[in-house]
Order: sequence, then C-alpha cells, then structure tokens
Amino acid sequence: MGDLDVIQDRPKVDEAQGSGQILQFQLRRRVPAPLPRPIVAEGDTESLDDLAQYEQEDLHINYRHRMLMNVMAVMVVTALVGAGVWIADTIEDMQKAQDCVMQGRQNCAPIELPAKR
Repeated sequence: MGDLDVIQDRPKVDEAQGSGQILQFQLRRRVPAPLPRPIVAEGDTESLDDLAQYEQEDLHINYRHRMLMNVMAVMVVTALVGAGVWIADTIEDMQKAQDCVMQGRQNCAPIELPAKR
C-alpha cells in the first residue's frame, strides 16, 4: 500500500508541462592562450621606446592643490564622524527616556539645577 501512495503523489505529465521552463545552456568558447613575448636583445631599444608614450611626467602635478583637497577631505570625514557620534548620543538619550516611560515611571525628564555661585 505504501508504493501506491508514492505513485499517486507524483505530478502528472500534463500538469508539469505548464509549470516550468527548460533552459538550454550553451558551451563557452575557449579563449586562445596569449602569445609569448619576444625576447629583447640588449642593443634593440626600439620596442622599449614604444612604452615612452605611456609614461607621465611629474611636471604638471600641482602639489598645493593636491594638499588642499586632502585637507578638505579630512575635514569632511571629520564632520561626518562628528555628526555620527552626535546622532548616536541623541538616540541613546531618547532610548533612555523611552525605556523610563515604558516602565511606567512618572518623572522621566531630566532636571537640570542651576549651578551654585
């Protein structure tokens, strides 16, 4: 009787055709291996001179502007960290007051006394 229960629980072929989608996977093409670099003789500098177009000169770097941007970045990061600490402190104070009220206490507001002279 257990075998009949298993056979009856299987979905019918007619029901399964509308419920799924068959994806056909395509094989990837193989990428050819890179060609080995030619060995440069000591006297042959023509191929080495081709790299000169990619080298950059340090003459156009403005260090004053660069340092100014670094100082501004430090100031922005410091302001963001300070704002984050202030928000965390405010949330902590609000949480303490809310916990006090939720416990049913009557006098949850902080009382600030004037300083004695």
